[in-house]
Amino acid sequence: MSETVILAEGLTKFYGKQRGVVGLDMEVLQGEVFGFLGPNGAGKTTTIRLCLDFIRPTSGRVAVFGMDARQHACQVHMRTGYLPGDLSLYGNLTGGELLTYASHLRGGVDWGFVHDLATRLECNLSRPIRALSHGNRQKIGLIHAMMHGPELLVLDEPTSGLDPLMQQEFYRLVAELKAAGRTVFLSSHIMPEVERVCDRVGIIRDGELVVVESVQALKARALRHLEIHFSATVPPEVFSGIPGVRDVAVEDSVLRCTIVGTLDPVIKAAARFEVVNVISREPSLEEVFLAYYDRGDADAP
Repeated sequence: MSETVILAEGLTKFYGKQRGVVGLDMEVLQGEVFGFLGPNGAGKTTTIRLCLDFIRPTSGRVAVFGMDARQHACQVHMRTGYLPGDLSLYGNLTGGELLTYASHLRGGVDWGFVHDLATRLECNLSRPIRALSHGNRQKIGLIHAMMHGPELLVLDEPTSGLDPLMQQEFYRLVAELKAAGRTVFLSSHIMPEVERVCDRVGIIRDGELVVVESVQALKARALRHLEIHFSATVPPEVFSGIPGVRDVAVEDSVLRCTIVGTLDPVIKAAARFEVVNVISREPSLEEVFLAYYDRGDADAP
C-alpha cells in the first residue's frame, strides 16, 4: 500500500475577507502524479503555498511525509522540489551561477545529472537570466526544482512558455520520476496536459476541492464535441439513441453531436456508412465542470 506524501485536513485560508481555500481535504500518495486542476483564481497556488509553509492557514492542517508542514518546514523542503507559477530568478546571474548557488545551499548536487537535464531541455546555462526568454527561464526553474533528486516535486503550471518539443521532454521526465517511485504534484489548467501525465486529478473551484478522480473517470465524465463527415446524408436517429450522445444534428452530410464518455459506440455506428473525415475536439476545463456539476443535466453525477 502506498504511503501518504501530502495529507491536508480542513485546510482553510482567508486573506482578510477574501477566500483562498475552504475546508480542503486531500491525500496525495507516494509514486503517483497528482494533477491539481482549476481555473485561475480557484485556489491552486494558495494550496501549494500552504503545503510548503510559505503561508499559514487560517484553520486546518497539512502534513508532508507524515510531518507537520509548519513545524518541520525545513525537513520538508529538503526532500521537495518546487517550481512556482510566478517564477522569479536573479537576472544578473547566469543559469549555471544560479544553480551553483542553489547547490551550495543544499550541500551539493550531482552535477552530471544537472547537465543531463540541461541537455535534455536544451537549456544554455552560460547566458544571463535577464537575457532569456520566458520559456528558457522556465527551463532553469525546472532544473532547479529537479536537480537534487527530490522525493516530492511540486510544480505550478510547469509547461508555461515551453514549446511543444520541450513539453514532450518534460512529460518524459515526469514519467521517469514516477517510474523511480517519486511523487509529483502538478498544478495546471490545461486539460490535455493533465490527461497525459497524471494518475489522479483533484478539481478545485472557488476555493473548494469538489472532486478527486482517476484520469480515466474524469475523461469518462467529460463532454466531447464530435463532427463526422460522411459521403452522403445519414439518418440522425441512428446516433440520437446511443447512450451519452446529445445534441445530434445532421446538416447535409455532416453529423455534429456532443458525447459524454467513450466514443466507441458512435464510431461503430458511423462505420455503417462511408466516412470522409472525423473531427473530435478535446473538452475545455469549463466543459468538464459542466459535465460534473450541471445538476439540471440527467447525466451529471
